[in-house]
Amino acid sequence: MSQTAQPPRLTSKRDKWARRGQQAATVGFVLYAAFAPHSIAAAEISLAIVGAGWLLRTLSSRKTGFRRTPFDLCIWLFFLWTVASSFLSEEPRISIAKIQSTCVVFLFYLTQAIVTKRTAIVLVAVMITSGAVGTLYSVYDVARGRGVLVDSVMPESPFQALDVRAGDAIWRIDGRRIYSVEDLDEAIKKSPLQTELTVSMISTGEHIERRGLVITDEIRQRPSPSGIVGNRSTHRFRASGWTRHYETYSEILQIVAQLALGLALANYKNHRFNLRFKLISVAFVLLAVGIALTAMRTVLVALAIGVLVMVVRSLGARARLLTLAGLCLLLGFGAFVVYQTRAQNALSFGDPSSSLRVQVARVGLSRIMLHPLFGHGMDSMHVHWREWGFPGSDMLHLHSTPLQLAFDRGLPALGFWLWIMWIFWRTASRAEKAWRDSADSNRYGILLGATGAVSGFFVSSLVNYNFGDGEVALVFWWLMGIVVVLTAKERDKPSQPNTNSS
Repeated sequence: MSQTAQPPRLTSKRDKWARRGQQAATVGFVLYAAFAPHSIAAAEISLAIVGAGWLLRTLSSRKTGFRRTPFDLCIWLFFLWTVASSFLSEEPRISIAKIQSTCVVFLFYLTQAIVTKRTAIVLVAVMITSGAVGTLYSVYDVARGRGVLVDSVMPESPFQALDVRAGDAIWRIDGRRIYSVEDLDEAIKKSPLQTELTVSMISTGEHIERRGLVITDEIRQRPSPSGIVGNRSTHRFRASGWTRHYETYSEILQIVAQLALGLALANYKNHRFNLRFKLISVAFVLLAVGIALTAMRTVLVALAIGVLVMVVRSLGARARLLTLAGLCLLLGFGAFVVYQTRAQNALSFGDPSSSLRVQVARVGLSRIMLHPLFGHGMDSMHVHWREWGFPGSDMLHLHSTPLQLAFDRGLPALGFWLWIMWIFWRTASRAEKAWRDSADSNRYGILLGATGAVSGFFVSSLVNYNFGDGEVALVFWWLMGIVVVLTAKERDKPSQPNTNSS
């Protein structure tokens, strides 16, 4: 009998370099999981390590590791339509330059090429732990306070031109944190002449960036160059961990929290109150508290809906009631934080931020049918904001992923995005159901968490442009790759729980 031809083995040298590439890429992914909730710079460096490792492995083994998935067609149609809309944009130079931001989708392919089922569990655990540690820092940050709370502004103060008022807080100058008026004065004295500084402020709980603080020699020679009077820090601000913005932070924590709860519910289902269940439950509570401290109303609602999806899919009636009671406590705490932190009437959505969002959405919706096929082009609204009838000057997107995609890239692009979301949900939910009765708590828990994460992400996307936030989009594509890895066909079927008594 003739033997089946076997593929030639790698030479020992090529095999060694392929293993090193795989190891480097895996280390890069571990670093990414650790930094993703906190620092985009560190996360991008980590992904650069992943890319370099993958390239080394690919050149050595001559295999990319990519596999065919149900996502491929809708992803590439979405990407190609984005490219076409950019070339047909109202501002082609701006939109074409923006195409590079959509390349975050490559993380989906890198994840499925490098990550294994075993490393997927490690990566999710690292990201959950990192997010929980970030919440601890947020609690410390709120307790310590930020910047200097303004009691009054002297008439000759350079901050008069920035409309700084009593009750506002100044906490950064050109990205450097300050903790007192002395720190503020020192930062101004050390700045080069004629430098235009950016001032980070907190006003009624909201973070505001103001530009135009020009340093002159006259200002630097004053006893108090800032002209600010105040000796307290503010505790009324929206927590953001180590990140630059609370919106990004909350959206990432929402995804990570759903994964934590999925793992906790899976361990409860298979092992009841074991140590792993207790630790992961503590991590989920910390992540949920971190989201509450951001005072992001919509993300809190998205978290609640994702939790409900998972609870309904995994628990019995009594456990559902207990979980719902805990969820009510979380929402109550979140409502208290919103009331204490944000503007008056924020809980009833009667604050200026909510009304401005509605106005912007109406204008954007009214213009979609002017360019229904390819849209206006990414970021073209930045140039024509007032010309196209948008109110205000600070909000430069529609605060809704479906609206923004239709406005920027056309209705077909919106359809392709909805297709991606649907396949993500279908893949995760079918796999979760298939592994529901297995003894593999980790795989089942991550898949269960993914159903909650994609549900929460979609709900939040209706009123937040979370898909346009590069940091959040990276975590989204990473999780999609993790789901593909965990749902890949294997020789072994889901193992059943051991029913034998010990």
